[in-house]
Amino acid sequence: MDGQQGTPRTRTRRTSVGGVALGGGAPVTVQSMLSTPTDAAEASLAQIEALAAAGCELVRVAIPHADVLPAFGRICAESPLPVIADIHFDFRLALEAVRLGAAKLRINPGNIGDTDMVDAIIAAAGAAGIPVRIGVNAGSLADEFHARDDLSLPEKLAASAISYVEHIEGQGFHDIVLSAKAHDVRTTVQAYRLLAREVPHIPLHLGVTEAGTFLQGTVKSAAGIGALLLDGIGDTLRVSLTADVVEEVRVAWELLAACALRRRSPELVSCPTCGRCQVDLISLAQEVEQRIQTLDKPITVAVMGCVVNGPGEAKDADVGVACGLGKGAVFSQGKILYTVDEAQIVSALMEEIERL
Repeated sequence: MDGQQGTPRTRTRRTSVGGVALGGGAPVTVQSMLSTPTDAAEASLAQIEALAAAGCELVRVAIPHADVLPAFGRICAESPLPVIADIHFDFRLALEAVRLGAAKLRINPGNIGDTDMVDAIIAAAGAAGIPVRIGVNAGSLADEFHARDDLSLPEKLAASAISYVEHIEGQGFHDIVLSAKAHDVRTTVQAYRLLAREVPHIPLHLGVTEAGTFLQGTVKSAAGIGALLLDGIGDTLRVSLTADVVEEVRVAWELLAACALRRRSPELVSCPTCGRCQVDLISLAQEVEQRIQTLDKPITVAVMGCVVNGPGEAKDADVGVACGLGKGAVFSQGKILYTVDEAQIVSALMEEIERL
């Protein structure tokens, strides 16, 4: 469950995406987007299964043109996760997505067209009882704010998003989620802080868009999304990586765990190597990480290179090892249990984990 009380995310309005609670203090949800062609229904459903196994809770699917709508309908019907329809330019695709069972819509009013088209989408979502995410990006601002020199980019992003909220709420529709993304971390963080202040009742979808390949994208997402999560801002998130979409979900969960919000799998605590280390610590830590990453236990496992960073430094670990010269002292909650040879460290740790 969410580890922060009285934060901005507890004040947002609660909505539901196919039965998954979002906003109003609900746990921050993890989502991703399919990279398979939408008209390849079998491949898309297989990717959704892989995402679900990794801990994804909501999945977004692109609808680039009408030809993919039959496959989209099948995906909605057979997906184990609620499906969000990603719509750009053609409002009629959104209307069809609602009819075919989308659990949520994602639109950018700035590229949908005139107000009547946006209103038609909102009316269809309202009739179906599904929420709509208004997504504003740095490259697609509302026309009235795009050329204003008196506003910074974060202010333009926030102002664009807020103007859409005001119009849509004026139509009597309130099931809104907002995002205001840029590839620049500072811009993204500032825009979301403005939204949390100016429209505190609206749930926020966090992300640093176009963040890059795995390493750069992970670092930028950790800096931007992590800063906001620690501020108590954000109700759902997507880590955008030019990588396997399953990696997006794994990074998202690591982010939530690092911010003490949610944990799905074990946390590995391991010290950096130094001249005191007398075992192959890197290999040990990597093997332990690989062995525990599929475990559904929110525990802490420590792999420490020497007695300096041993049971004392990792005394809160559920189980761990402090290494010496070709040996390791296995411990739990700071108490040493026994000592084993280096070759037996991983198996000893796994045996202790199984006992938990």
